[in-house]
Amino acid sequence: MVSKSLKLVAAVILSCTSATVAANDGTRLLATGGATSIEGSAGGGIVPWATLSSYAGESQVGATAALSEVSVDDFRLSVAAASVNFYNRLEVSYAKQTFDLSTIGGELKQNIVGVKARLYGDLVYGDWPQLSAGIQHKTNQTFALPNAVGAKDDSGTDYYISAAKAWLDGFGHRTWVANLTVRNTKANQLGLLGFGGDQQDRRWQLEGSVAAFINRYWAVGVEYRQKPSNLSFAREDDWKDLFVGYFPNRSLAIVAAYTDLGSIAGLDNQHGWYLSLQASF
Repeated sequence: MVSKSLKLVAAVILSCTSATVAANDGTRLLATGGATSIEGSAGGGIVPWATLSSYAGESQVGATAALSEVSVDDFRLSVAAASVNFYNRLEVSYAKQTFDLSTIGGELKQNIVGVKARLYGDLVYGDWPQLSAGIQHKTNQTFALPNAVGAKDDSGTDYYISAAKAWLDGFGHRTWVANLTVRNTKANQLGLLGFGGDQQDRRWQLEGSVAAFINRYWAVGVEYRQKPSNLSFAREDDWKDLFVGYFPNRSLAIVAAYTDLGSIAGLDNQHGWYLSLQASF
């Protein structure tokens, strides 16, 4: 089902942008578009970055399509995502999430539509970081279970601001990239367990990523994401990962990670792996 969704989304994007993209090879440096996060926007695996997807420059349109999997002890998350970058100023993204409750039984589904705008600066050039603002509107497609455990709503919108900066000759004469995101959200486990609850509603959360490039094509890094805990039936822990990214060319990106997602739906110590494959056009 995920692969069919990805093919459909990618086909729509390519039909809309192929004429423009074919005439342009992209002007940004390799890997500056980042990867595709599990919510569809450009960034790391679990954190949206201030960067915009693909390699489109200020006179170009670019697109991405990606498949991602997160597998931990008792759950599995599958994501099909795509995005379009207009002139390196505006990113529009879509993600379809399917959350397999391997131990409990059943599955949860969610659609996410995102918009991100670059407000100021450039990731590489200049003294100041690139600053972007974004929204992610999330719609839970399987609300019966979230509603039963105390979630208030079947949809919600996250608002975030991200700042990112790359240093081409940083510590150890390596290229380093850092990103800080501040998010306002009421989503429970990304929204897969609905929105809001009996504990609290909206709150501000911090998210961050740091990565170093071993060479032009390989990067290693860490991510951290604060999570709200709105439902009294089960706490929600912060997420962490240690990742490796491979960017062989401007058309392909592969990211693998070890993930620590803490407690999910009352099941503790959810550790496992993350794998994402992204194509850029």
